[in-house]
Amino acid sequence: MATSRVPAAVDALLAVLGAAPALAEVLIVDGPPHNNLTGAERIYVGWQPSDSAAVSLTQDFNGAGARTRDEDFVISCYAEVWSGITDMQPQRARVFELVGVVEDALRATNAAPEAPTLGGTVLWSHLTAGDLMQDQTTDGARAGLSFQVACRARI
Repeated sequence: MATSRVPAAVDALLAVLGAAPALAEVLIVDGPPHNNLTGAERIYVGWQPSDSAAVSLTQDFNGAGARTRDEDFVISCYAEVWSGITDMQPQRARVFELVGVVEDALRATNAAPEAPTLGGTVLWSHLTAGDLMQDQTTDGARAGLSFQVACRARI
C-alpha cells in the first residue's frame, strides 16, 4: 500500500507540463536549479526560491475504521523569465502567461479529462497561491512567479 501519492503526483505534473504545446520552448526543471541550464524561460517543479520545502503534506484518516487516508499536499513551483533588456513589463507579462498555461493544463477538457487528477494520481489538483518577484541582474530584467499546485489524494 502506498504511503503517499506525492512522488506519483510530482512525476505526473512534470509529464503534464512537458506535454503542454504552449510550453514546448520552456525548460521544465525537476527540482532546484543546477548548472548548465539554458533558455530564458523556465518552470521549476518542486522548488521555489527561499523555500526549502519541495512539497508540504498532511494526512488524516478518511473515516471511521482507519482503512483509508486523505492526503493533502502542495507542490512548490516557480516560473521565471529572463531577458537581455532592462524593461520589466514584458518579463512580468510573460511569466504570468507561463503560469496561465500551467493553470490551463490542470483544467479538465474533452481532450484531457484527467488533467485535474494528474492522470489519476490524485483526486484533484489546482493552482493556488503565488508571489511575483522582479529584479534587475547583470543579464537584464528577470521576473519570477512562485506558485503552488495543491492536491488531494486518497491512500
